[in-house]
Amino acid sequence: MRVAVVTESFLPSLNGVTTSVLRVLDHLAEQGHEAIVVCPGPAPREYAGFPVFPVPALDYRGFRAGVPSRRLTRAVLEFGPDVLHAAAPFGIGAQALALARRHGIASVAIFQTDVARYTRSYGLSLTHHAAWRWIRRVHSSADLTLAPSRASLDDLAAVGVERTAWWGRGVDSVLYHPNRRTSTAGRALRERLAPQGQALVGYVGRLAPEKNVTELAPLARMRGARLVVVGDGPDRGALERELSGTDAVMLGRLEGEELATAYAALDVFTHTGTSETFGQTLQEAMASGLPVVAPAAGGPIDLVAAGESGFLVPPHDRAALVGAVGALVRDPGMRARMGEAGRRAILPRSWRALCAQLVEHYEHVAEPVTIR
Repeated sequence: MRVAVVTESFLPSLNGVTTSVLRVLDHLAEQGHEAIVVCPGPAPREYAGFPVFPVPALDYRGFRAGVPSRRLTRAVLEFGPDVLHAAAPFGIGAQALALARRHGIASVAIFQTDVARYTRSYGLSLTHHAAWRWIRRVHSSADLTLAPSRASLDDLAAVGVERTAWWGRGVDSVLYHPNRRTSTAGRALRERLAPQGQALVGYVGRLAPEKNVTELAPLARMRGARLVVVGDGPDRGALERELSGTDAVMLGRLEGEELATAYAALDVFTHTGTSETFGQTLQEAMASGLPVVAPAAGGPIDLVAAGESGFLVPPHDRAALVGAVGALVRDPGMRARMGEAGRRAILPRSWRALCAQLVEHYEHVAEPVTIR
């Protein structure tokens, strides 16, 4: 199968969209499919043996937004795909889906970034409804839209997007594993971060307005615990000011084995974003054997079994967040039970299984319609 992947984010930017696209490309290469990538520039010339076509892009608060261009049109049409995969389409993804419809190319759109809710986080509330209208227009031009959670599917249905289905996200349960806690690197990190045996409460992710990271601040003043923040972004300065005078640790952005070791060194994982269509860091934390505390909104509702693998708290309720995290800090047995339950829950969610399901979606939309 020939797949043209048009994505709003790609290397060197690392985020949920990029990670998903990379795993899809890895799977396509492994299974012998052909593919190209069209993405905002600058970008590497190829990935997994597939050519990459960067298009002009603009910067906005750490995001690279691709600008629709003839380069996209030329790359897609010259490749002649069986299916077009639009990852988190909004700008160049919208152009690609319109192009596919005009030329009779089957298309699958991945709803992964809740742009409409992000507009409020960035102080653009007047554009919230306009953003949802644009999302409906873009996704209605796809043959099929895939969303990663029940909440996302409900949101799409509410604005009139039809032809939808569920497609989740995989997790590398070998890389993210509780055994890293007792590795040489894991023990060294815990000794450095918890010299008095504190419970380590961690956050991993982009430090940006939509993540509500300043709501982590009360956790840094919790007795018997130490807050550890992994990540970077435009709200780093605001969070550092909120954490002034505490012993919270900011490790910056980590990748690969360093990131996996950091997860495993923690005792509790917490997340504060309320506009997550899925919540990949929650899944990585669960694979690492951690109990999770997250808002009862969006993707976390599907991922966290409340009272079994963690706690879901009301969005923006700092007292509830502190209460749930505090209960886990005080009870090592509860942490162990919930961590084990979380890891068991995510073990079937391998990238291999999820990408195989995605290829089935490709084949379904690419099947010629038989007229009787």
